[in-house]
Amino acid sequence: MHVSVERERTLDELLMPGTPASVERCYRTLAERAEQTSFGLLEEDVIMLDTETTGLSFRNNELIEIAAARISGREVVERFQTFVHPIGNIPAEIQVLTSITDLDVSNAPRAEEAVAALADFVGGMPVVAHNAMFDRTFIERVPGGRDVSDTWIDSLALSRIALPRLTSHRLADMASAFGCSSVTHRAMADVDALCGMWRIMLLALSDLPAGLLGRLADMHPDVPWSYRAIFANLALQDTGATFSLRGVRAGLVGTDMRPRKNDANDVHITPDCGPSSQEVAAAFDRDGVVSRMYEAYESREQQRIMAEEVRAAFAEGTHRAVEAGTGVGKSVAYLVPAVMFAQDNNVTVGVATKTNALTDQLVSHELPALAQALPGGLTFCSVKGYDHYPCLRRLELSAVRELPVDAVEHDGQSDDAVAADMLTGIAVTYAFACQSCDGDLDALGIRWRHVPRSMLTTSSADCMKSRCPFYPHACLVHGNRQRASRSDVVVTNHSLLLRDVALDGALLPPVRHWVIDEAHSFEQEARRQWAHEFASEAVQTTFATLGGISSGVLHGLYVRSAELDASELVARLLTKASAAVQRASVSTTSLVADIHGLVSVAGRSGGYDNLTLWIGDDVRATDEWAAIERGSAQAADHLEQAVKALDEAREAIVVESTQMASELSDAVRSLRTLFEAIKVIVLEPTDEYVYSAELSRAKRRTRRERLVAERLDVGATLAQRWYPEIRSVVYTSATIAVGKSFEHFDHAVGFDLLTPEMHRSVRLNSSFDYANHMSVVVARDMPAPQSREYLTSLEDLLFDVHVSMGGSVLTLFTNRREMERVFAGLSPRLAQVGLDIACQERGTSPRRLRERFMNEETLSLCALKSFWEGFDAAGDTLRCVVIPKLPFASPQDPLVREREAREDRSWWRYSLPEAVLSVKQAAGRLIRTSTDTGVLVIADSRISTKRYGRTFLNALPQPEHVDMSCENVGRYIDLWRGSRR
Repeated sequence: MHVSVERERTLDELLMPGTPASVERCYRTLAERAEQTSFGLLEEDVIMLDTETTGLSFRNNELIEIAAARISGREVVERFQTFVHPIGNIPAEIQVLTSITDLDVSNAPRAEEAVAALADFVGGMPVVAHNAMFDRTFIERVPGGRDVSDTWIDSLALSRIALPRLTSHRLADMASAFGCSSVTHRAMADVDALCGMWRIMLLALSDLPAGLLGRLADMHPDVPWSYRAIFANLALQDTGATFSLRGVRAGLVGTDMRPRKNDANDVHITPDCGPSSQEVAAAFDRDGVVSRMYEAYESREQQRIMAEEVRAAFAEGTHRAVEAGTGVGKSVAYLVPAVMFAQDNNVTVGVATKTNALTDQLVSHELPALAQALPGGLTFCSVKGYDHYPCLRRLELSAVRELPVDAVEHDGQSDDAVAADMLTGIAVTYAFACQSCDGDLDALGIRWRHVPRSMLTTSSADCMKSRCPFYPHACLVHGNRQRASRSDVVVTNHSLLLRDVALDGALLPPVRHWVIDEAHSFEQEARRQWAHEFASEAVQTTFATLGGISSGVLHGLYVRSAELDASELVARLLTKASAAVQRASVSTTSLVADIHGLVSVAGRSGGYDNLTLWIGDDVRATDEWAAIERGSAQAADHLEQAVKALDEAREAIVVESTQMASELSDAVRSLRTLFEAIKVIVLEPTDEYVYSAELSRAKRRTRRERLVAERLDVGATLAQRWYPEIRSVVYTSATIAVGKSFEHFDHAVGFDLLTPEMHRSVRLNSSFDYANHMSVVVARDMPAPQSREYLTSLEDLLFDVHVSMGGSVLTLFTNRREMERVFAGLSPRLAQVGLDIACQERGTSPRRLRERFMNEETLSLCALKSFWEGFDAAGDTLRCVVIPKLPFASPQDPLVREREAREDRSWWRYSLPEAVLSVKQAAGRLIRTSTDTGVLVIADSRISTKRYGRTFLNALPQPEHVDMSCENVGRYIDLWRGSRR
């Protein structure tokens, strides 16, 4: 009984919110039903396998254990286990993780001998492994490893198809949820867990709608795909079943009959409408709404003040910038008055966060808790961009249309391997669409490196809307937008909101009251979203997808045009379009080569390999730019001809087949985007933009070349295009003000263009006791960052800091090369004193690095920009943050160069405040709860020697600091930590 209760509790945690009741019942009964179900050949003579290694790198790490089991029915009939003797020692963290020591492997066979024994055990039978590519690669890089088996089945990918409504497909999580053997980071224990999960996955696949497995088994039969035989075998039980995705979706989603919310512009809202100050304040009392959201609620005055500011802004139709320090509880401070205002006026309010992860946090935690605490509940919905949702029409097409294998990077993989990843992406999406009323692709684990998003998603311009058979309710995109128009709160991200602004409100419901969370990054995201770009990768992808008479979309349409009544006309027009597309392909490819010629203009500046070049008047006066102008004129002409020819073909096709015509619409949009970029960047430049080129010095890497135009003054665009369309926006973040001044932020978002009565800025200090919990240390005698002694001195200082802290140090670099050099020297020195440090190396997943840092309490980390903000590590996990160098933007940055060309004091107006805000973000990583303590070390002597140094210190939550020589920093930290134990 205890096991059953534990399993239910864990499954509750893993099931996605909003899982349909019928699907949930199937998941909850899987373990019980699997005991009475037989799967014949699919569980006879199948090998379950797992390995342990010295690390994750195929090049640098080795096998240390191999375990396998052969199953027959529900029984394990034979086992195989061996340690493997590596050439090097087992790293300390791996010994801790696996409990495998150097002594365990000292007399074990070498890898070649162990793999040969494994091959004898397997005997060529199918091998199942969780994340099979990892285990297979380690085994097959050993001589004789390819003899183990020709058939490897990845149970991780298979579980995503079988159980798409789980939030995690880690073997440990699933084994716990379904009562299988636990995972202990030892190979045989993981094998036992996989043996138990195999039957669960097969049964879950059988639960998918009748006919779906047959469709999956039959799609693209020429592609070698390891799951095909499994699906075909399971499909035998519904022989003759006809699968209809439209029918499944219709039965799943039903119809939401709630009325749409009012457009606030159509409602007479006065300052008396909505909640009063007293009502909002009462929500934060000891027995108020907020206290019911949390078990241990502490009333905070700053939170009440912020809630009142949000209430007043919405009621008055004015704007706010609210800096709310860590610990204020800003999410609840803006959600409570926003929801009360929305419900009182029957309108929708919007919240835009920096990332989809923060969006998911609000939708999964704060809003459900608030809904439960409010007497009448509340309705809410998250909205992401089109490219986050499956387009069911394109999903259906992808199962039968030629796969766009040539349109993606292969990374050394064969065409068959890439095509197999595409089939897996299709299968996962089908399964998810059959078990989900709503939701997006982000959590499905699709390998987007090998699966172009355009294969499974659509765009606002390409969506067929009412001409699509899934529109509106069965469609995941439009069904979600309909729910948004009926919700009290819509949560989205900065990027989608900004795209909505650019498209004059075409993507979101008419929301007139907004909260912009993490607002410090809003200007930068606006610059990115509103940019124009001519990229060589887009050129290659567009024309590879289009193809011609013998390949790609045009080939497919040419073949299918024979079925149309006007086949002769359509074939002729497609042939004409193919020729025009070919000319455009040649001229745009030639333009990419011309762009690469700018490398000679950059000279030695701008980077050793990849470089960014500001396109100012000097560059536009060169012969190289003249060549680009000539190439652009020709490319633009050919793109225009190609668009015209494709439009003619589309108009002829649309009379008989809207679906075929829509495929041409996709192509036309891509070509128009390239044309528009050439026009804005090269042919018709204006002073609204800053222009740059991103180049690779290596000619073989011209796939990376880009021309970019970014808006120079984002605030002006917001003031002109967005503020007149809305009634109120509240910007909030822990880092908006520079000291006490909001001048920099007001300019960034266009508040300085509004009348004073239309906006107000509020600074709310954190409730944390920084004076006693945080120390700021400045190393006053560090050599200048550009001096030869700098890196050596930095390494010595970091060694002292790490030893004094006992690990758990986060060092935030601004330069990868400097980080790697320091790490190379520091790591072995720390290892000698028993401390471990990781580095954000090229190709390292920031998410995995964060997880490792969080899980290993004394681990230290050297990291780059992605760790300067948005990284929460409370308690002893993070005890010290080191900033080696003040994060000023590079003098060669195009935006910096453009500003300097236009303004005499641009460095003081832009570069300095932006660096100050970055340091505030970095310092914010240190104290995340009221009980945290920590030390911030600034290893840049300019803080002490330059007159702007005080600007940085005054902006910190703990402005008091100590100046000392590098040799004393370690001793000071020892004393400071000792005084707080």
